[in-house]
Amino acid sequence: MVKVTVWNEFLHENLHEEVRRVYPDGIHKALADGIGTDGFEVRTATLDQPEHGLTDEFLANTDVLIWWGHMGHDKVEDYIVDRVHARVMNGMGLIVLHSGHFSKIFKKLMGTGCDLKWREADEKERIWVINPAHPIAAGIPEQFVLDKEEMYGEHFDIPVPDELVLVSWFEGGEVFRTGCTFFRGQGKVFYFRPGHETYPTYYNANVLQVIKNGIRWAAPSGAAAPIRGNHQPLEEIKPK
Repeated sequence: MVKVTVWNEFLHENLHEEVRRVYPDGIHKALADGIGTDGFEVRTATLDQPEHGLTDEFLANTDVLIWWGHMGHDKVEDYIVDRVHARVMNGMGLIVLHSGHFSKIFKKLMGTGCDLKWREADEKERIWVINPAHPIAAGIPEQFVLDKEEMYGEHFDIPVPDELVLVSWFEGGEVFRTGCTFFRGQGKVFYFRPGHETYPTYYNANVLQVIKNGIRWAAPSGAAAPIRGNHQPLEEIKPK
């Protein structure tokens, strides 16, 4: 059973009626319900909880952390970012959604500014699978459409992804690297673009399938942790 934590700053839903109509119980609840119990044990955490809900004990019992943030990036305490970063480097999977591209944790893991073009114009997004053999693409059609989404456009200021699984085309003409994977230490990171707070994106079956596939991909592999530092020889070193 993969232990999943869905983290959401939970600010828009409390402040903006337009968002509350779409996600009355919060984006984190919609994601947790959409992911379901399909081999997952799902919990949620939010910004306003003590230590943002991400205590050492909580993270130690998290295999994959899903991160949604937007207007509260600067409210996330640096020591919590360092704590999450350490867990990723030690094997915890991380899925960063939509505007989480500007989160402190994603920028720390990428080492770049993570900026991009954007526009809110209720435009169509067509998401293409460009790596159909990748496990994140399992069960996903060659392409699918979101009728209304926020546009994100290139250039996306990230390192070259270790794997590029999905790309988006928008009605206004832009394209974007929508599904990117990265390996950091023993951990795996998946960035997935869709999910603006005023649209019902996280009820879309294909979007939820991508996220579920991402959880399975990002979950710890179970491989032995590497041993570093000064090390005794495994074989006899004969005097020369």
